[in-house]
Amino acid sequence: MVGVLIMSSNFEPPPKSLSILTVVVGLVTAVVAIAGLNYLSNSLDKKASNVNTINNSTSQVKKVEKENNPEARYAKLDAQSMEFPGSRVTSDELKATKIPFIPARVKKLTVAEMEVARQAWKYFERNWNQKTGLVNSVDGFASVTLWDQGAAIAALVSAKELKIIPEKEFNSKMSQMLKTLAKLPLYKNELPNKVYNSQTLLPVNYGKLDKKEEIGWSAIDLGRIALWLKIIGSRYPQFKNKTVQVWKSWRVKRLVKDGNMYGTSVVDGKEQYNQEGRLGYENYAAFGLKLWGLDVKKALDYQNKSAFVNLYGKGIPYDIRDATKYGANNYVLSEPYFLDGIETGFQALPKAYADRILAAQQARYKATNQLTAITEDNLDREPYFVYNTLFVNGKPWATITDKNENYNHLRFLSTKAAIGWHVLYRTNYTQKLFDFVHKNLKAKHGIYNGYYETLQEANKALTANNNGIVLESLLYKKVGKPLVVWARVKPSKIK
Repeated sequence: MVGVLIMSSNFEPPPKSLSILTVVVGLVTAVVAIAGLNYLSNSLDKKASNVNTINNSTSQVKKVEKENNPEARYAKLDAQSMEFPGSRVTSDELKATKIPFIPARVKKLTVAEMEVARQAWKYFERNWNQKTGLVNSVDGFASVTLWDQGAAIAALVSAKELKIIPEKEFNSKMSQMLKTLAKLPLYKNELPNKVYNSQTLLPVNYGKLDKKEEIGWSAIDLGRIALWLKIIGSRYPQFKNKTVQVWKSWRVKRLVKDGNMYGTSVVDGKEQYNQEGRLGYENYAAFGLKLWGLDVKKALDYQNKSAFVNLYGKGIPYDIRDATKYGANNYVLSEPYFLDGIETGFQALPKAYADRILAAQQARYKATNQLTAITEDNLDREPYFVYNTLFVNGKPWATITDKNENYNHLRFLSTKAAIGWHVLYRTNYTQKLFDFVHKNLKAKHGIYNGYYETLQEANKALTANNNGIVLESLLYKKVGKPLVVWARVKPSKIK
C-alpha cells in the first residue's frame, strides 16, 4: 500500500535550524549515494576489464603456443598447400623420361657414403638366421615377410659388390637363402604366406611367432622378390638354376587375373581374393612379375588410374581408387618411385611422376623449413607402423595406419627415402637429406628408420627394409646404372 501525505489546517512548518540540517543531511546522503554508485560502477567495470584482459591474455598465450607447436604449424601450412585440380604431367614430360645413368666422375662412393653402407650392413650381421638364411624384418624379432626378404637379398648383393663382405660369404649365404625360399611351406600349397617365423619357417600371423596360421599371400611382396630373383639369376650365373627352382615352386599364375595383380586374405576364416595395389606400388611390383612372363598389362597402366593434386604448387599423381569408394587406401609416398628409378630405371612408372613427388617434398621444406623425405615404415612406439604420405584419401600430408587412423604427430623424415632420393637426383636439397641421416641416425646395429618432425628425436626402429634399401641405393651409385640394367636382366616371354 502506498502512503499519502495530507496537510491539515493546524499544520506548522519545522524550525528553520532543523530544516537546514535536514537539507544538509539530504545533500550529504545524496552525495554519498552518488559516490557509492560511481564506485560500484567503476569496480564492476574494472572487474569486467580484468576478466577481458585475462581472457585476451589466455587467448594470446594459446595463440603463441599454437604458433610455437610444430605439429600445428605444419598442419596449417600443409592444409593450405592443397589445391584441386592439380597440374597434370604433360606428354612432353612423359616423353622426356630417360633411364638414369650416373656419370663416371661421381660414381665412386664418398667416405661418408661408405660409412653409411657399412653401418647398414651391421643390421644383417645381427639379424641373419644361420639355420634358414632368412633375415628378421625387425631387429631382434624372428618374423619375416617376402618383401623384407627381398630387401635382404638386395643387401647381400650390395655388401658383396661394395666389398663389405668377401665373395665366399656371399656365395654361402645366397645359396642357403635360395634353398630355403624353394622349400617354404606355402599357403594352401600355392604361394608363400604373408609372414613366416624366420627361424622355424612356420607360416604365422603378424606378431604371433609360435602358432601356425596361414593368412594369405601378397602380390606386392612377391613382385619385389621376383625382381630380385631375376637380378641374381642374371648377374650370377651360378645361381640361375636355383632362382628358377624358387619361382617354379610357387603357383605364380594365381598372382594375376585379366592383366591385374591379385592377393588373398583370410577374414573370419574365409579366403578373399582381391585386386591388389594402387598407383605406385602396384606398378613397381607388377614390373617384377612381368620379368617372369606374367600378364600384368592393366597393373602397369599408370595413366587410366591417375589424377593430380597440387601440393605446395607441385602437381603430384594419385590413384583415383580411394578408400571411400574402393575400400583401400590410395597412399602417395616416396618408396615405389625411388625404388623404380634405382632398380629398373623408371620402366614401371614415368620419371616425371618421381620428379613431381620429390619436388613437392622440397617445396614443403622451403615453406616449413622442415626437411621432408617421407614414406611408410616401422616406428619405435605404438602403433609401430605408419604410412607417411604426401596425399591419401583426399587428405594432404597425412600419417595414417592401414586402418586410416591419424598419427600426424609421428610423421618422420625417412632414412631410406632420404638416401634413395639422393642417389637418384644428387641436388643440393637431397644432399641436405643425406647429410642429416649421416650425422644423426647411425645406430649400433644399423641405421635408424628416421627422425620425428615434431618430437625432434630419432625413430629408433631398425628394420631389414630400411637398411636393405640404404645398401642397394649406394650400390646403384657405385655401378652407375639401374640394377636390372647392370645385371643384364632379360624378361621372360609373356605366357
